[in-house]
Amino acid sequence: QVQLVESGGGLVQAGGSLRLSCAASGRTFSSYNMAWFRQAPGKEREFVARITQSGGGTYYSDSAKGRFTISRDNAKNTVYLQMNSLRPDDTAVYYCAASQRWESPKYIYWGQGTQVTVSS
Repeated sequence: QVQLVESGGGLVQAGGSLRLSCAASGRTFSSYNMAWFRQAPGKEREFVARITQSGGGTYYSDSAKGRFTISRDNAKNTVYLQMNSLRPDDTAVYYCAASQRWESPKYIYWGQGTQVTVSS
């Protein structure tokens, strides 16, 4: 069992930055590929970025590419999402999730989410 707790959300002006954190419980964090998703009001949850177990590989959605950076610190059981050049359409609840598979991932653990609001 892995419990995920996100933090770092808040209100920021367009063009600003935020760093989200996702702290995981348990001693098996390094065995999971981690990802960030987001869900805006009235929209479906969408993928943002993911990272391999070691942190050596990453993959981004088109909207995140060039602006967001996913990273992880396995010693701290934490995955991060650095978000720069934020836009109002980045406003959403952001969730982290864990998958044991990289190919065709199945996210079996989810956090409760953290709200990010970007004002224009």
